[in-house]
Amino acid sequence: MQQHNAIKQKYPDAVLLFRVGDFYETFGSDAIIASQVLGITLTKRNNGAASASELAGFPHHALDTYLHKLVKAGYRVAICDQLEDPKQAKGIVKRGVTEMVTPGTATNEKLLDHHANNFLACLHFVDDNQFGIAFLDISTGEFFLAEGDREYADKLLQSFQPAEILFQRHRQKLFKEYFGTKAYTYTLDEWVFQEHYTRELLLKQFQTHSLKGFGVEDLNNGLTAAGGLLHYLKDTEHPNLQHIRSIQRIDRSDFLWMDRFTIRNLELLGGANADAHTLLKVLDHTVSPMGARLLKRWMVFPLKDRRRIEERLDLVEYLIAAADLRPALIQHIRACGDIERLASKVPMKKSGPREVLQLARGLVQVAAMQQLCLESDNAWLRRLGDTLDPCSGLAAKIQETLSENPPPTIQKGDFIRKGVSAELDELREIASTGKEYLVKLQQEEAQRTGISSLKVGFNNVFGYYLEVTNSHKQKVPAEWMRKQTLANAERYITPELKEYEEKITGAEEKIIRLEAGIFEKLLEALLEYLSPIQTNGNIVGILDCVLCFAQVSLSFTYRKPQLHDGDNMKIIAGRHPVIERYLPQGEQYISNDLVLDKTQQQLIILTGPNMSGKSALLRQAALITLMAHMGCFVPADEALLPVTDRIFTRVGASDNLSGGESTFMVEMNETASILNNLTPRSLVLLDEIGRGTSTYDGISIAWSIAEYLHQCEQQPLTLFATHYHELNELEEKWSRIRNYHITNRESGNKIIFLRKLAPGGSTHSFGIHVARMAGMPAALIDRANEVLAHLEAKPIEGVPAETANVAPVPSAAGARAVKEKIKAVDSPQFQLSIFDIHSQTFDSIRKQLEAVDINRLTPVEALLKLQEVKKLLGSS
Repeated sequence: MQQHNAIKQKYPDAVLLFRVGDFYETFGSDAIIASQVLGITLTKRNNGAASASELAGFPHHALDTYLHKLVKAGYRVAICDQLEDPKQAKGIVKRGVTEMVTPGTATNEKLLDHHANNFLACLHFVDDNQFGIAFLDISTGEFFLAEGDREYADKLLQSFQPAEILFQRHRQKLFKEYFGTKAYTYTLDEWVFQEHYTRELLLKQFQTHSLKGFGVEDLNNGLTAAGGLLHYLKDTEHPNLQHIRSIQRIDRSDFLWMDRFTIRNLELLGGANADAHTLLKVLDHTVSPMGARLLKRWMVFPLKDRRRIEERLDLVEYLIAAADLRPALIQHIRACGDIERLASKVPMKKSGPREVLQLARGLVQVAAMQQLCLESDNAWLRRLGDTLDPCSGLAAKIQETLSENPPPTIQKGDFIRKGVSAELDELREIASTGKEYLVKLQQEEAQRTGISSLKVGFNNVFGYYLEVTNSHKQKVPAEWMRKQTLANAERYITPELKEYEEKITGAEEKIIRLEAGIFEKLLEALLEYLSPIQTNGNIVGILDCVLCFAQVSLSFTYRKPQLHDGDNMKIIAGRHPVIERYLPQGEQYISNDLVLDKTQQQLIILTGPNMSGKSALLRQAALITLMAHMGCFVPADEALLPVTDRIFTRVGASDNLSGGESTFMVEMNETASILNNLTPRSLVLLDEIGRGTSTYDGISIAWSIAEYLHQCEQQPLTLFATHYHELNELEEKWSRIRNYHITNRESGNKIIFLRKLAPGGSTHSFGIHVARMAGMPAALIDRANEVLAHLEAKPIEGVPAETANVAPVPSAAGARAVKEKIKAVDSPQFQLSIFDIHSQTFDSIRKQLEAVDINRLTPVEALLKLQEVKKLLGSS
C-alpha cells in the first residue's frame, strides 16, 4: 500500500490501475469510480490501519475491456505494471506507470473509431484574440499546426473535432467563454508554453537543426502549441514516438472557408448524433480506414485552388470511364487494412505478430496498386503510383518469418516459421518428441507394473508425475518416489521422468525467448520503413477518396461541375444530395434551376409556404458548391460554379442559454460574423433572419441586411429565405435583387407543395395549415383561422388597402393601427354563459330535448331532431 500511495501521489488526477499478480486493483476513491463505471464489485480491505480501504479489481487479461469504459467516461487512466519477474524479485516487486491513457492519447482499438482520427489538440493563448493551435493523432502520426484569431481557432476545433484539448491553466474561464466544445480538456502550467522549450522538443523529436524543411519556421505561436503536445505525451508516459516524423501547416488561404456555424447548419458531419442524415454518410463509400479519415478532412477543408480541384475532377471522370481499373483498385484497397495505424503501433511497442503480418499483406496490395497506377494512361494516377513504395523486401521478410496464422500476442507462442532459426527448430523437436516420449513412458510403465489406470500429469508445484489410484497402490515399484497423497490416488516421480521434464520445460522456455528475440529484430527492421509506409497510407487514402467520388457519382447520377474565375453561378436541375437519398420509397426529389450573378441577380429573396422546401434549396446550393470544391461530381444535370472562397450560412434556431445568450442574440452574433467577413467570392445563405424578435423589428433588420448585402463593396452571391413577404418590395427598389417563391397548389382545405422554384414573391405562408398537419387540436386550428380572417379582412386605417398586408417597413402610425386591429379580435366563446343558457332559443331547445324519449328514438328520428336544433341555432 505504501508503494501504491507513492505512485498515486505522482498521478493524483488519474484512476490508477495497480497490477497485483493476475489482477489490476484500484484503491480508495479510484475503487469507487471503477465500481460505478465498470459495474464491478466494491469491497473493503483492512490494511492494518484503523480504517479500511475500498478495493475493486479485475483480471489483467480483461484490461482492454475495462480500460475503454473508463476513458469513454472521461477519466485519465494510469496503468501501473510489475517491472520485474515476481519469481526473481527480492521483497516487493518493482512497479511503475508504463502508460497514461487519456481520450486524446488512446491507441487501443476499442477506444478508436477506424473511420475517424483521434486528435489531441493544444491551444496556446497568445492574447485574447490570437492563438497558436496544433493537432496530433498519435495513432497515425499525423501532426498539424496553425495560428490565427479566435474565429479561426474555433473553426479548426470544430473541423478537427479533437478528443482532448490542452491549454494554459489560468485560461480556463476564457476557454469556456470562447469555445463551447464538449471535448475533454486538460490544463498545463504556463511555463510549458515557453517558445525556446517547445521548439527544442520539436527539434529533438524530428532530429533536425531547424524546422525550415517543414515550412513552419515562421509560425512561432503554432510551434509553441505543437511543442506543448510533445511535452504532454512525455508527461503521460509515451516515450516511443518515432512514427511522428513530420509536421504540416494548415494555411487559411489554401481552403474554402466555412465557420463552425456553416459546418453545423449544412449538416456535414453529424457530430455526436450517430443517426443524423449527413453529407458524410451519403458520400462515404470508402473501403479503407485511411480513405474514410481523409474524406472527412476533405469535407471540412475543401480546396480553393482551381487547378487542384480540376485535377481531382478529371481523375474522378477518368475512373468513372475506367470500368476495369476501378473495381481492381477498390479490391486491393479493401484488402490493404489500416496500414497507417498498424505502422504506428510498431514504435509504440503495441504490435503483435498478427498485426505485423497484416501490415506485410497490406504492402503486397500496395505493390499491386502501384502496378495498376503506373500502367494507366492518366498522368495524375501515374504520379501517385510513383509515390507509392511497396517495401517489397520488408514484406517478403515478414512473410518468410511469421507463420500463416500467427496469434495476436507473442505470449501465445508458435508464430515463427520453420526454417527461420535452426536452434528454434531443434528445441521444438525436443519439446515435441519429449511429449511423445511421455505418452510412450506411460504405456510402458502401465504394462510393466500392471497398473491399467496409470496417468502422467503435470502441475506447477513439482512438474510431471505418475498418478496411481488407491486400488493399485500395492503394485507401485520401490524406486518410485511418492510426492503427493490425494483422497483417491497417490502421485509419484521417477529419475527418468525428472530428466525428461527438465529437457522439455527448458526447451519451452528457450522457445518463448527465441521467438520473442526474432520478433523484436523484425520490429527493429520495420522501424526503418515507417516513413514510406506512412506515405503509402496517405496515397491509398487519396486513391480511396477519388474512387469513392467515382462510385457515388455513378450510383446517384452526379455530373461533373465546371469551375471558372468569374462571378456567375448556374445550376440546372440541382438536387439536395442528402434529402434525395432519404426520401420515402417511391418519391422522387424535385430538382430546381438556380442562377446567381453580379449583374442581374446577385440576391434572391425566396418566399413560400412553410415546409415547401426553401431551406432545402438554400442548403443544396451550398452543398453543390462544397462538393465541387472537394473534387466530387455534383447532384445536378449541369453546374457552372465560380471559385468560391467562403460559404456563410445562418440557418435554423438555436440558443446559448448557459452563456446568457437568447436565440435572437445567437442569430445576430452569427449574422454579424458573416457581414464582417464577406469577400467578393463569398456565397451567403440566410434563412429566416429576424424571426427571433417582434415582427416589425425583425422586418426592419432583415430589410436592412438585404440592402447591405446588395450595396456593400463585396456584393456576395446571396440566397435570402424569409416569411417576411414585405421584403418582396426590395425587388422594385434595387437592381440586383430578385423575388422567387416555391410553388404550391390549394385543393379544397389542403395545400399541395410543388417544390418548384418560380419567379415572383409569395404572400402566404400557410402556417395554420402546417399546424393542422402537426396534429394541433381542431378547435385551436378553427380559432386561428377566425383570427387570421379578421386581421386580413379590414384595411388598416391610414394604409392603402392594396398594400395593407404586403408593405415595406411600416411606419409607427401603421404599427399602432395594426395593434388596434389586433385588440378588436373578439374573445372566443369556449363555453356558454349563464345568460345564453336562459335565452329564448336555448329554452326552446331544452323543452324539445326534455320531451324526447331516448330509449324509443330511432336513428332517423334522432337525425331529424338534430336538424331542428340546428335550424333554431341558425335563426338565433
